[in-house]
Amino acid sequence: MVIFNSCASENVGRLVTPAKKLEDTIRLSELVIEVLQQNEEHHAEAFAWWSDLMVEHAETFLCFYSADMDAALEIQPPDSWDSFPLFQLLNDFLRVDYNLCNGKFHKHLQDLYAPLVVRYVDLMESSIAQSIHRGFERESWEPVNNGSGTSEDLFWKLDALQTFIRDLHWPEEEFCKHLETRLKLMSSDMIESCIKRTRGAFEAKLQKSCRTTDFHVPQSICTMFNVMVDAKSQSAKLCAMDLGQERQYHSQIDHLIEETVKEMITLLVAKFVVILESVLCKLSRYDEGTLFSSFLSFTVKAASKYVDVPKPGMDVADSYVTFVRHCQDMLREKVNEEIYIERLFDQWYTSSMNLIGTWLTDRMDLQLHVYQLKILIRIVKKKYRDFRLQGVLDSTLNCKMYETVRNRLTLEEATASVREGGMQGITMRDSDEDDNDN
Repeated sequence: MVIFNSCASENVGRLVTPAKKLEDTIRLSELVIEVLQQNEEHHAEAFAWWSDLMVEHAETFLCFYSADMDAALEIQPPDSWDSFPLFQLLNDFLRVDYNLCNGKFHKHLQDLYAPLVVRYVDLMESSIAQSIHRGFERESWEPVNNGSGTSEDLFWKLDALQTFIRDLHWPEEEFCKHLETRLKLMSSDMIESCIKRTRGAFEAKLQKSCRTTDFHVPQSICTMFNVMVDAKSQSAKLCAMDLGQERQYHSQIDHLIEETVKEMITLLVAKFVVILESVLCKLSRYDEGTLFSSFLSFTVKAASKYVDVPKPGMDVADSYVTFVRHCQDMLREKVNEEIYIERLFDQWYTSSMNLIGTWLTDRMDLQLHVYQLKILIRIVKKKYRDFRLQGVLDSTLNCKMYETVRNRLTLEEATASVREGGMQGITMRDSDEDDNDN
């Protein structure tokens, strides 16, 4: 009783704040634990045959302390978490003591703190949800560590909350499992929200960007891919549980991430295809029989009698090749997951070759203008070479559509060589060979 009276006497004659009262209670709990440990060390052997007496004495001792503890906790402000260190101090001592673990005082301690823990988790869940909403509204998508500012903040908060609850070492198994399950489900919901918001921002970013070869993959697009990479890694830690039903949380998030990445790759490839379509649209003006083609041929032939008329250059092909290489380099350098890059490049190459093949098929009955032929040869050869350098497999590079395109361009080249008297060094040699230009 001496230690309880001494602490109480310190507060006589002055107003004690809740914080000071809690500080005194924590200091008092340290003294209580020290006394109980000394009793165990000095008297356990003497009372070996009467261990019940030792347990009863300890519980009585803790009961006296409980009055001070209850009074201190009662005056703490609502939604204040400063008292959790007191729980951890007492619980860490009691849970390893065979006789006191889940004893009368220990259960009283749990009854006091269980509502606080639930309330804390409730407020943290609301706070994290709000931070996600606000964060994505003003997200710049600049790279921050493994993802974006909002995703990094989210994963840190979820991990910190789970670590805090885990470090409480809640002694009652059912409530402990309830907390773990709730936090895993919360993490699953939060990460799902992060994935969906990122997917929406990804599509919006592509919709606002240009549809010509001036388009360059921005850093933000790469950051969004990296958010998916990090979400997959974090979900393995934050959402997975060892029990059968709860493991679904992790598998569902994994499935959502995979499907979302597929959609993002499809959206980006669609953007690349639209840009190639814009190039082919320019070439369509040279189609045999069109007004532009007829006018161009007439003008060139008429003027060439008097002056040296410059032929259309390779700017269209060169700008497209530059666009492709810039995008490849950006994605390769900035996206953290090699598998995503492989899927993207495979789909990009295949879709592009299918588009060129379709464009040529639509002109099966037409002879290509020499300008069209030169541009297409340059694009197809460079595309084959560049994607091969990026690691696209030969089985993908030499797909059926590529062979169709290659054969058509080779045939058109032979015809043009006879008709036009040569292709000025541009030829559809084997596409794994490089031509004079890089």
